[in-house]
Amino acid sequence: MKKNDFIEIEFTLKIKDASQIIDTSDEKVAKENNIYDPKQTYKPKIICLGQQQILPSLEQELENKEINKEYTLEFPPEKAFGKKNPKLLQLVSMSHFKSQNITPYPGLHINLDNSMGIVRTVSPGRVIVDFNHPLSGRTIEYKIKILRKVTDTKEQITSILDSYHLHNLNLAIKNSELLIKSEKEISEEITKKIRELIPIIKKVNIIKE
Repeated sequence: MKKNDFIEIEFTLKIKDASQIIDTSDEKVAKENNIYDPKQTYKPKIICLGQQQILPSLEQELENKEINKEYTLEFPPEKAFGKKNPKLLQLVSMSHFKSQNITPYPGLHINLDNSMGIVRTVSPGRVIVDFNHPLSGRTIEYKIKILRKVTDTKEQITSILDSYHLHNLNLAIKNSELLIKSEKEISEEITKKIRELIPIIKKVNIIKE
């Protein structure tokens, strides 16, 4: 496996010290661990190596792994989501929440000034919000298997669009031209990425439905 290869993987992510599964591609595992989300589709995921669609440390490990063999890979905080930064624990006035009609409580996930955080403590007049990544400071463990190398052009394009949260679009490929029918706007950044990662595609046309 090398950079820009498309591969299909199945995985389960666990916080090691808590033995807590927090993400998986397996619906049965999700239900067994009470993390099942009916809005989510549980199935193997197609990714492109080197495109930061997964943890960079995990990407590096996968480049040396075999197809159809299951691996358990452990990453300490410095190779996962970083160590806790005390400076990212910030005091926010209660009035700030009231102005947005938010009642804060410990554990609440919020977006303040375009920064995602978790409320840690609430006291009269002030709230402490943690803007560290939710998995910072934790050792994580991936159970992962590479199912296959993906060489089908349409599957590759679909995986790129999925990474931008553009799902189930109508695609047609003729020679070196890609036609996409979509209700949503598709930026030049996305079409450029398709041409960059799939050299057979020279031109992308978007039809707004």
